Amino acid sequence: ARTGVVLQAPPGAGKTTRVPLALLDEPWLRAAGGRIVMLEPRRLATRAAARYMARTLGQGVGETVGYRVRNDTRVGAATRLEVVTEGVLTRMLQGDPALEGVGLVIFDEFHERNLHGDLGLALALQSRALLRDDLRILVMSATLDGAPVAALIGDETGPAPIVTSEGHSFPVETRYVERPREVRVEAAVAAAVRRALARDEGDVLAFLPGAGEIRRVESALAGTVPDDVTVFPLYGDLPPDVQDAAIRPAPPGRRKVVLATSIAETSLTIEGVRVVVDGGVARVPRFSPRRGMMRLETVRVSRASADQRRGRAGRTAPGVCYRLWAEHEQHALLPRATPEILEADLAPLALELAEAGVTDPGALRWLDEPPPASLAHARELLTMLGAIGSDGRVTAHGRRMATLGVHPRLAHMLVASRDLDCSALACDVAALLDERDILRSDGGAPRAESREPRASIDADVRLRVEALRGDAPSVHGYAVDRDGRRRVREAARHLRQRLGVRDERVTDTDACGLLVAFAYPDRVAQRRAGAGGRFLLRNGAGAHFPSPQPLAESAYVVAAELDGQARDARVFLAAPIALEEIEAHFGEQVEREAVVEFDAEVGAVRARERERLGAIVLRDAPLRDPDPERVADALLGAALALGLDRALAWGDGVRRVQQRVAFLRALDPARWPDLSDAALAASARDWLAPHLAGARRLDDLRRLDVAALLLDMLGWERRVALDELAPTHVSVPSGSRIPVDYSEPGAPVLAVRLQELFGLAETPRVARGMVPLTLHLLSPAHRPVQVTRDLAGFWRSSYFDVRRELKGRYPKHHWPDDPLAAAATSRAKRRGE
Repeated sequence: ARTGVVLQAPPGAGKTTRVPLALLDEPWLRAAGGRIVMLEPRRLATRAAARYMARTLGQGVGETVGYRVRNDTRVGAATRLEVVTEGVLTRMLQGDPALEGVGLVIFDEFHERNLHGDLGLALALQSRALLRDDLRILVMSATLDGAPVAALIGDETGPAPIVTSEGHSFPVETRYVERPREVRVEAAVAAAVRRALARDEGDVLAFLPGAGEIRRVESALAGTVPDDVTVFPLYGDLPPDVQDAAIRPAPPGRRKVVLATSIAETSLTIEGVRVVVDGGVARVPRFSPRRGMMRLETVRVSRASADQRRGRAGRTAPGVCYRLWAEHEQHALLPRATPEILEADLAPLALELAEAGVTDPGALRWLDEPPPASLAHARELLTMLGAIGSDGRVTAHGRRMATLGVHPRLAHMLVASRDLDCSALACDVAALLDERDILRSDGGAPRAESREPRASIDADVRLRVEALRGDAPSVHGYAVDRDGRRRVREAARHLRQRLGVRDERVTDTDACGLLVAFAYPDRVAQRRAGAGGRFLLRNGAGAHFPSPQPLAESAYVVAAELDGQARDARVFLAAPIALEEIEAHFGEQVEREAVVEFDAEVGAVRARERERLGAIVLRDAPLRDPDPERVADALLGAALALGLDRALAWGDGVRRVQQRVAFLRALDPARWPDLSDAALAASARDWLAPHLAGARRLDDLRRLDVAALLLDMLGWERRVALDELAPTHVSVPSGSRIPVDYSEPGAPVLAVRLQELFGLAETPRVARGMVPLTLHLLSPAHRPVQVTRDLAGFWRSSYFDVRRELKGRYPKHHWPDDPLAAAATSRAKRRGE
């Protein structure tokens, strides 16, 4: 029998509530333990589906059918069908990889492609491959492309079968109502709801991106709809009884309007709905570099999502769908949402994989494999938090973090708070960091489109804790979002339960900075000297407060929220931390180093003893006895950076040695070294460094006799050979010693006045006579008159032309008819003398 099946069926076909019940009595299920686990991507749909199936069986929830969601479990000893949310399934697989007693795992509405859904499927497939070859997997969706999933969950016999059901739905008329750009989505939805109540039959389901928009539309409709209409909000943070009231059918003779987020798109039938108003936007989880965690972002819906919403109107009777965008915009919508795994923060996934013992994600089967770069970044963070070791395996600390069901940053903070006796405060801070800012600068309603706090609000986390613990409508002149405060309090309460915090006593907020640092150790920042409100982050980037802040004068802060600027980010949420706290709790991460480096401003090597947390220098003091080798290295590095010819006394004598050796190297490369500037720079550590003992300044280098150092490199034998083969000077008939110019290795030059060569028959040579010198014959005024390497030929021919010219220009000098018979002279002579 096949162990994987893909079921494609439209909304309302009964996938969620009929298929699981129909499979409960299958013999293969009872043989495998008799239990079904069905994964739902949303808590509301999870509870609603379990209740509906329990009623179908004439039972209560917790008997044959139960559910598990975060902070709410209704299962019993007789429960055979458990409806769970994604995080719960992952925890079940972590606790029991074999899923003993479970014969079937159902992934409902898999098209949503949430991170936990992809991970849950990958782990279930691993369990089937390694531990449970009888475990069956059913993937269900209305809009999913079934072929890739069928290939993924198939077995050795081939892809899983795809079962397609047309279902039974009623026709839905689509009406496009373009929303002008300047009109907010709330106003457009409210107007469309009023129009639908006036023109169409049945209840109305309106889709909005979030709770803030829902509350504003609810306020806008108050007093403007008929008396027989009741308006219900429906979103994830509402208490279960309020959610249930929105789902229940309206009493006879009354109508209802349900204002819902995208939780009403799938797996949830709201009785009586025949009209859908689609605002065209949704709030989806995206990785926020600002917070370093997942945040909700408002985006245009995909075509698949719009079709799901439209289908809500045709479940029980013909219906109408108002789409608040132009019809031509429909084709511009993305076909389906991007899978969360491709753009999400993968730190939670990386921790789950480590806890499951998976060090190589490629060993699992994925519909979309986690991007390697994102996964590597996530593992770096987990290593910094102590959740995984250098081998990538989960630590005991990481296992404790994983049990809390929050982002690893917050989980690390919560676990670490136990040793500080401030766990209650940690729960408050964690809940605040995981929610929208509860402070408002003007007392108005929070902006639904963004979680960015206004730049003018005080960034101090401690103000939020104060607002959370009190009941005042404002704190230090900032209005408090009361609904936001309620949500944060509820989240903090659940965290305290999960953490086992019984001591509810109120502690001061002094530890806020340290707690935030546990969550964001990579965002500890040090105030830059002389720069008001500007800080250096641990990772080397800059950060600043966009408006005047009391925190701007703190020596150290921890930034909990930054904007996306990599080099100089704006800080919107932070807390102060003391140097003593950093040293006490991050001491094992502090690097202690002796820094020996060249200071270009003073032209000398400075030695300092530093304690550094990343790019932040915590302490800096002079180092009394630095390593001499490191001093020499620093000075040598400075000389090389400046250029040896500029850093050292690189005079003509040095150049002449280089040129003479280069001349001989051209004749015999095997014997003579390369003393070019590039070669000397490359080998400076060998020939120059040994002579830097005691030197600290560039001025010390300029006292070195570089020419002597180069000659020393040759050794005694080659120095003798150098003087013999490439002499610095050549004696001429006048008695003068004339320097030889070796700047052109292939043609050394002797520049000499013509009169000093009278009587010399052949061209002077070097290198034991192998290389004739190129003679630059000069006038008495040292101006060139002829260049030759054949002196004998010059005397025979060219000399007489040159003599005629020079005799006219220099009549006081002797210009003999026979230069070979004349006496050479270095002085002028009158005729007849």
